[in-house]
Amino acid sequence: MRIEVRRGPPGPRQHRLLPRLSQSDFFTGHAIVADGGNAMLDLNQGLQTMTSLFTPYDFNGLHLPNRIVMAPMTRTRAMENGVPSELMIDYYVQRASAGLNITECTQVSDQAHGIIRAPGIHRDDQIAGWRKVTDAVHAAGGRIYNQIWHAGRVSHPEIRGGELPVGPSPVAASGNFFLPRGRVDFPQPRELHAAELPAIIEDFAQATRNAREAGFDGVELHGANGYLQDQFLQDGSNHRTDSWGASIAGRARLLLETAEAMIAAWSAERVGVRLSPSSVLYGMHDSNKRETFSYAVRELDRLGVGYLHLTEPNEAAYDTGPVEIGNVAETFRPVFRGTLVVNGGFDRAKGDAVLSAGHADLVAFGVPFLANPDLVERLRVGAPFNTSDPTTFFGEGARGYTDYPLLELAN
Repeated sequence: MRIEVRRGPPGPRQHRLLPRLSQSDFFTGHAIVADGGNAMLDLNQGLQTMTSLFTPYDFNGLHLPNRIVMAPMTRTRAMENGVPSELMIDYYVQRASAGLNITECTQVSDQAHGIIRAPGIHRDDQIAGWRKVTDAVHAAGGRIYNQIWHAGRVSHPEIRGGELPVGPSPVAASGNFFLPRGRVDFPQPRELHAAELPAIIEDFAQATRNAREAGFDGVELHGANGYLQDQFLQDGSNHRTDSWGASIAGRARLLLETAEAMIAAWSAERVGVRLSPSSVLYGMHDSNKRETFSYAVRELDRLGVGYLHLTEPNEAAYDTGPVEIGNVAETFRPVFRGTLVVNGGFDRAKGDAVLSAGHADLVAFGVPFLANPDLVERLRVGAPFNTSDPTTFFGEGARGYTDYPLLELAN
């Protein structure tokens, strides 16, 4: 087989290629038959199916042809008014071969705004813009969920008409914020009043209804990476003494009531939640992460959310000191009975391994999808990845967004 690189949209595949099995798939003395990504092992005790990235999955009634998820990633290619751009249509269609696409974080209100040129889904023109994306992805045979989000304290007055960002307590995020004039420190946020929180929950419920109107297959609540629901959940950022703080149950209240409202706005099987128990992004920390996140996961399981999306610790988490929860998916798999998606540092072998071990049902890939719109095929045949250009991760235009080369497969 010869692998060539070309530019432009992928054409139809002319040859069916059997997947390349990793060394971990082989057991000495046992016959292996590859069939569409499922390896069947003769263990002298009958045939046993090995789950791999290419095993189809029934995702709450939505058929996924593989278990590869494109993780939500901020790309800042929306228009200034938060309407998805025409370029975003191309971007998501290029990656429609993933079992599931999850969009970049999408703001639920003007108050939720926290990233320059991030899309929204709280106005009619934004809904119409997203409808173009979902129609195109579905026409390409894909499936797509909308991640909805409130930045909370991770924002700046200069992109908010002079208004301070808001948070559970007047505790500034660590790190810095990107503005066109350069990077600046995060300001101390305005503490949200308890009376304001029901309206924020309703913003998420309405965004869920809007996503359904826009043609999405479901929605994901962004409860990770130091944004509003995460800020309320962890005691490093939530110093409140009222019923929205003071205890684990109080701190988890915003996360859980938001998820519950989203479920009521659509249905449980169409609502997922993303959490990052080991992330230290923007200075996030908690005095007892294991207890805090175990409570949150148990309650999300009780609500029956369609899936839980967990991120494993990255290098930044290890650089700050000991990581309390090193194997996130393995830790919370016994607590959550629904579909579990895991994200963070996976390749073909690691993805197959976490699925075969039963620690997750789907595997999300982030950065590899940026430079490899045909990541699914590259994983399938063991082709090398394009090298990504970090200078174009955020910005404007097609460069580093929709212009990465695709594979050409031929005998």
